[in-house]
Amino acid sequence: MIVPWSQKDYPHSWKNLDKHVRDKAIEIGNALIEEQGYEEGRAIAIATEQAKKTVNLSSNRPIFHITTHVNGWQLKKEGQDRAVFVENTKQSLADKAKPHVTKQNGVLVIHREDDTIEQTLYES
Repeated sequence: MIVPWSQKDYPHSWKNLDKHVRDKAIEIGNALIEEQGYEEGRAIAIATEQAKKTVNLSSNRPIFHITTHVNGWQLKKEGQDRAVFVENTKQSLADKAKPHVTKQNGVLVIHREDDTIEQTLYES
């Protein structure tokens, strides 16, 4: 069977991805199509998201979470118990957290009140 994508021939939407993310997307996308029988468009979307998550988790970039706190909202670095910042409102915390996370070259995961993930920023 012919492999749909390679490092020289891949979907246009992957051209601006970081090389490591793109290579992982190619690997995942090919597996989805060849082994799982996915349609190309769906495989591209899934492979893109999974590759970003895989590469970012395997990198040594710090991950920060905005979650609820008894006094409002908190920013915590993954793996640490103490909050970096605590604010009354989610928006005021996000405004304070974004420059901090960017300075740390980190990933910011913003949670809803029920702790589900609302948004992930600075993944790639």
